[in-house]
Amino acid sequence: MSLLIKNGRIVTAGEQYTADIYCEGEQITRIGAKLEAPPKATIVDAKGKYVFPGFIDPHVHVYLPFMGTFAKDTHETASKAALVGGTTTIIEMICQARNEQPLADGFEFSLKKAEGKSACDFTFHQTVSRFDKECEDQLTEIVKKGISSFKIFLAYKGALGITDEELYYTLRLAKKLGVITTAHCENADLVLESQKKLLAEGKTGPEWHYWSRPPRVQAEGVHHLMTFAETHDAHCYVVHTSCEESLQEALAAAARGVHVWTEILVEYLVLDKSYAELPNFEGAKYVMSPPLPDKKNQEVFWNALRQRFVSTVGTDHAPFDFKGQKEMGRGDFTKIPNGIPALEDRVNLLYTHGVAEGRIDLSTFVDCASTQAARLFGLFPRKGTIAVGSDADLVVYDPDYRGKISQKTMLMNVDYSAFEGWPIKGRPHVVTVRGEIAAKDGKFVGTVGRGKLVKRDPTHF
Repeated sequence: MSLLIKNGRIVTAGEQYTADIYCEGEQITRIGAKLEAPPKATIVDAKGKYVFPGFIDPHVHVYLPFMGTFAKDTHETASKAALVGGTTTIIEMICQARNEQPLADGFEFSLKKAEGKSACDFTFHQTVSRFDKECEDQLTEIVKKGISSFKIFLAYKGALGITDEELYYTLRLAKKLGVITTAHCENADLVLESQKKLLAEGKTGPEWHYWSRPPRVQAEGVHHLMTFAETHDAHCYVVHTSCEESLQEALAAAARGVHVWTEILVEYLVLDKSYAELPNFEGAKYVMSPPLPDKKNQEVFWNALRQRFVSTVGTDHAPFDFKGQKEMGRGDFTKIPNGIPALEDRVNLLYTHGVAEGRIDLSTFVDCASTQAARLFGLFPRKGTIAVGSDADLVVYDPDYRGKISQKTMLMNVDYSAFEGWPIKGRPHVVTVRGEIAAKDGKFVGTVGRGKLVKRDPTHF
């Protein structure tokens, strides 16, 4: 299998230049001007287009239970959607409740769900939903199998949330193993008591979800995590940071030497809490946690991305149907399955509202949508850049494309789009996974099951 991409404008996190890329044996083997290829090589003319490294979504849910129902995507549908949208590697959260099977069983279960079914490459964040000696031993073995990041929840008390004692020992183990800990930061007790109060007052619609976990509740969770991380000199990554208050807590901790990185979701950059206030329960489509923020936060985070104070842009992709699933929360917003499907749209939304609008430059776009995730989670330089020896995960991007987002044409297996009718400027023309063309002009043309687990070594000692 050989591939030659000619005449494209190559963009990485640090440079831009025009050159050809030759790929063989699943890797990039040559970069230069006027390269030649064997007669049977696949040739893609990228003149007038950008060539980006394959994009990485650092925060995805594919298999996700919620109150007796499950997210709608399979690894087949999710990976196809990812590839059409330019994402060639996903990092899935293994969400395993406190009282479920051993952590090792949860990892093996998730691996079997993905292997042989995913068209894109994948890896996992291993959730630590409880901590004892048995869990410590199992986590150590999971890291040896190539998983170098944990996920913890400082929310969802009694389900996924951990105690302060468990937080202490989880971060201590992470430091010992060289693992980075990703964290959902909200104060679990404040959320729970606020939910009770609002429901008792008859405030049951989706518009009240925001007020059950306002910005200060998230910021307190970040502050709490930073205190524990500083105690162990542990490395932490704050997922779905949505408000200025939380960002300030993370930046203040970083200024005093705490090893912390932050993630923004593309939804927070383009949507705001007014969408969850739409009438006739339409707002339920936009319920996620932390909630969509006040609109004033958008410019804060675009500025932070531009200055590279925020490291990554993810999705927290969690596809639940509006009919029959989101509707579970009619009369009680706490029962609305949380999440906005966005895996397929992340790259195009970020390019349209970021690059095309002049908010971020091309290299920053690549950095926050691919390179930083690769660096933080042990994938770099195999993923996240264009270099000889890197995997041939490439996105030939057409900046001149004009179209609209529609549920009718998307590959995500869900009955609505949060961005229905939104115009996009630019989309992937050709997407490759390890040298094989997997998507072309909005169509999946790859191989289901070709995606594989990308094993990662710990790097956060």
